[in-house]
Amino acid sequence: MAHKIITVSREFGSGGRTVGKHVAEKLGIPCYDNELLEKIAEESGLAKEYIAERGEYTPKGGWLATAFADRSVNGLSVQDYLWTVQRKLILEIAEKENCVIVGRCADYILEGKADLLKVFIHSPMDMRAERIVKLYGETDEAPEKRLRDKDKRRASYYQFYTDMEWGRAQNYHVSLDSGKLGIDKCVEIITGLY
Repeated sequence: MAHKIITVSREFGSGGRTVGKHVAEKLGIPCYDNELLEKIAEESGLAKEYIAERGEYTPKGGWLATAFADRSVNGLSVQDYLWTVQRKLILEIAEKENCVIVGRCADYILEGKADLLKVFIHSPMDMRAERIVKLYGETDEAPEKRLRDKDKRRASYYQFYTDMEWGRAQNYHVSLDSGKLGIDKCVEIITGLY
């Protein structure tokens, strides 16, 4: 029998990571987010910081810059090697237990391989900007610019590896506005669907 997996894709700053963690706590199942980063780092030998930045985002210079800058591992670019390790670990986790997996194209990787509930969390730009300033502090870059950059890079990564449009409602079972509903209501809705 396939395990029940909730995948949480999210706009940067929408609180999707928090929603995923709270859903897992409420259901009494593991949540793989930073825990997945640790496993990928162990398996790949790459630094956790590198994985956090490159495991669901295109590089700042885009794919072309990566093609010229990335070294190769086992005949693959570092980015493609990271994708294969990440994919393998997500598939292994899904075979083992019910859980929540945040990001990393898990919704695509697990399609047809688990009993999936695919969730997308979004929120208005102003609410996300306020949230990232509270969580991560001020930087030289305007919060709206940071949000647009992260979302653009996340969408590009998703498109590259899945050939699907990130954030498009048809790709998910549920799309929730955490700005309108709040974190707790999102958690309540998702756990109610589990």
